[in-house]
Amino acid sequence: MSEEPIDLATALASFEQLWSPRVVTRVNDYDVRVAKVRGDYVWHAHEHTDEFFLLLDGDLRIRLRDDADAPERTVTLRPGSVFVVPRGVEHRPESDGGASILLFEPTGTLTVGERHEEIPDHVDATTGHPLEC
Repeated sequence: MSEEPIDLATALASFEQLWSPRVVTRVNDYDVRVAKVRGDYVWHAHEHTDEFFLLLDGDLRIRLRDDADAPERTVTLRPGSVFVVPRGVEHRPESDGGASILLFEPTGTLTVGERHEEIPDHVDATTGHPLEC
């Protein structure tokens, strides 16, 4: 990781791939990742960790399914807002107009979690790519 400050706009400008996070730094045993998103992600759940979202710009909704008996709900984030998806909760981020997000996840966490639906071609199932800028 860099020993210099990291400009998030520069980091985001260094790649074009959607739903393909880049690790900008680490905090203890957590990755700080940035990603560009547009369209629908995949329904998934992280069984052992919460997932932190910070919307940097654009529009982002996170659809949530707590359990089979509860109705699905949607959380809408505005730029500068944060939301934490609790561990074990199925969720699907989506963005109509595109967005840039920052995520905190334990290092090595797969972006699609341990439980997910079939992974479409536009989704990069990864533990995060190194930032190259």
